[in-house]
Amino acid sequence: MTSQLLSGATGVLALADGTILQGIGVGAAGEAVGEVCFNTAMTGYQEILTDPSYMAQIIAFTFPHVGNVGTNLEDVEQMSGAAETSARGAIFRDVPTAPANWRADSDLAGWMSRRGVIGLAGVDTRALTRGIRERGMPHGVIAHDPNGRFDLEALVAKARQWTGLVGLDLAKDATCLQPFVYGEGLWTWPEGYAPPASEPKFEVVVMDYGVKRNILRALVSVGAKVTVVPASTSAEDVLARKPHGVLLSNGPGDPSATGTYAVPEIRKLVESGVPVFGICLGHQLLSLALGARTVKMDQGHHGANHPVKDLTTGKVEIVSMNHGFTVDRDSLPPPVVETHVSLFDGTNAGIALKDRPVFSVQHHPEASPGPTDSLYLFDRFAKLMDEAR
Repeated sequence: MTSQLLSGATGVLALADGTILQGIGVGAAGEAVGEVCFNTAMTGYQEILTDPSYMAQIIAFTFPHVGNVGTNLEDVEQMSGAAETSARGAIFRDVPTAPANWRADSDLAGWMSRRGVIGLAGVDTRALTRGIRERGMPHGVIAHDPNGRFDLEALVAKARQWTGLVGLDLAKDATCLQPFVYGEGLWTWPEGYAPPASEPKFEVVVMDYGVKRNILRALVSVGAKVTVVPASTSAEDVLARKPHGVLLSNGPGDPSATGTYAVPEIRKLVESGVPVFGICLGHQLLSLALGARTVKMDQGHHGANHPVKDLTTGKVEIVSMNHGFTVDRDSLPPPVVETHVSLFDGTNAGIALKDRPVFSVQHHPEASPGPTDSLYLFDRFAKLMDEAR
């Protein structure tokens, strides 16, 4: 089919239901297919776009003004340099503005272009967000052509043919290829990222399902020597390193699919008695290993302003979230205890075992972006490792 020439439009979003949104192309030229979700964070767009948990997704930012702080070399969350292991596209209400921040070394559009991330600006993101809230996260194709030529029917067909995230194991593509030691702590002004402790208190092994750098930094900052291992690493190999604790990282895709190889190993880690801490996908995988179920969400939780209650303290926290699957709280078996709950919709946001030093949360205590209300969870993990010693 010959391409159509759209008057004034250099970017489009074609949804599987036939909806076409036209606007201004931003970033890389080309096209990408994925699940369209919305993110309500007001800041941290670079961290969001480099979060491996967004792999195979297209993000619509609900905040209208994006790009004002530019981008820099420090605020990259993924360990891999490949754009395919993070968000595939981004949608903005306004064309990204020029950077005006002392940390910036590039504008957002240029940074996206170099990374291969396709953007679309000048569309009604409020209407798109309302559609997602009412009908769920659609499959779509985002495209950018500076000449404004698009085969709209072919783009819609491609969106319809995409099978989606259900049943898709993306952790195998987001994980590292071989073990490595990470040695950078949390960022503070004006020092920047902290160096590792000269004499670490703990040895922590991180199961990498698509880990964010700030999780590793938070572990370093509580005194851990952090060794990151591939998602397929066996429990025997992990325990052979004699860790004081094991962290199950965040990551993309369907937890049930990743669980086919991850769950048996997590069960062995739990049975070993070593302290285990799970975050996001790691929380879902731990829940599966303990006998619970996970389900696909209609809209998911994506943003840095989600209220969560810690049922162990009664404290309400504002947290960063990014997930399209959730643990079915009604499926939690004994001796699993629900420790956190979302105050938006009542979904599960954390669990712990009564009889073992094992716990996990659905949200992101390391933030980046987002508030640091839940950063204490890394101290809780450190306390469990101390007690286990």
